[in-house]
Amino acid sequence: MIKKLTKHGNSLALVIDKAVLELLDIDEKTPLDISTDGRILLISPVRDRKRQKKFQEALEKANKRYGRALKRLAD
Repeated sequence: MIKKLTKHGNSLALVIDKAVLELLDIDEKTPLDISTDGRILLISPVRDRKRQKKFQEALEKANKRYGRALKRLAD
């Protein structure tokens, strides 16, 4: 998808299509993290800390249970 920036007062705005917003579950109240690696612009919704903690716990549990097998598969 190619987009152009839109003039908004003294700034420029990026208009995101409704379908994309719905897909990512983003609305006007969703905080967005904007970062760059110097070449590309990354925009992603800020996720709930509780959700992130739950994911980390699940990842650690999976690594404990399947870590050795995964390491053998990687080798």
